[in-house]
Amino acid sequence: MYQAYYSLSEAPFELTANPRYLFFTAQHREALSNLEYGLSCAKPITVLIGEAGTGKSTLLRAALESDRCRHVSCVYIDNPTLTREEFVETLAARFDLGSAAEHSKATLLGGLQAVVSDRQTRGEITALVVDEAQALPDALLEEIRLLANMESDTTKLLPVVLAGQPELATRLNEPGLRQLKQRVALRCELKPLSLADTAAYIASRIRTAGGDPGKIFTREAVTLIHEFSHGVPRTISVMCDNALMSGFALDEPRIDGRIVREVCRDFDLRPSAKAPRPAVAAPAPLTLVEPLSQAPESVEKIPPAEEVKSQQKQAGARRFSLLGLR
Repeated sequence: MYQAYYSLSEAPFELTANPRYLFFTAQHREALSNLEYGLSCAKPITVLIGEAGTGKSTLLRAALESDRCRHVSCVYIDNPTLTREEFVETLAARFDLGSAAEHSKATLLGGLQAVVSDRQTRGEITALVVDEAQALPDALLEEIRLLANMESDTTKLLPVVLAGQPELATRLNEPGLRQLKQRVALRCELKPLSLADTAAYIASRIRTAGGDPGKIFTREAVTLIHEFSHGVPRTISVMCDNALMSGFALDEPRIDGRIVREVCRDFDLRPSAKAPRPAVAAPAPLTLVEPLSQAPESVEKIPPAEEVKSQQKQAGARRFSLLGLR
């Protein structure tokens, strides 16, 4: 609805897991490399941990669609709240093993071994990816451990990826799941975005949608979005989408702090708790700071808000100006 008003070719803040809008921070690049490595090299179990809304599902899809995983075929389960019987039925159906395998675990395992072994001889890898894995019952985690044990003389036949919220990490530390944890070959974690990454995330998505971020969001708006979203990308997207809608309705060409505060009230969002600020000396004159070396060339890094009286803030003001945010 607001796309034409803000000169956008499409809505930039949809909540679908679209790899085209994947935003790479250093931790996202590391996590993607781990996922690609675990899948393409048939590691037993790869674990991806992250709070709800930090981009796990999008990252999984990006890994599966990458060149490194072009020889990987995947069975993807995104609703793991299943009974043992339903899990067997799901695997039988996804691997096209026939009705007999749906009602017999022995038939399932025999058919599954034959399918993945045949694919392995043709140079293909078959993987099992479970999203929202923190919801898996202990019985299914044990079944997954046994499936991850399936192997030939030289390699694992069914690498597993478990993606879940921090509760999954807690569960893996339980004594009853120690055998599963021992089979985790790779582990990565996604954490909330910093203010710099929040600003770059917003800018990246607007550019992908054909817009100019410096002409849409003010610096104050970006700072408030970070503060009230706690750096969670999904919440950032919801706030930005609603702010753009409000700005369109109010005929406001730029999204400022007033509009963002209204969105926060509508969604009953609360700011992050702030630690007491120590006294600091007067700030030195601003100097231009080069973009972070780990940042992709197409994304400018934008550091902390002007109220933060530290050397990091000084670099931040200049990076904001590089995007046209005032």
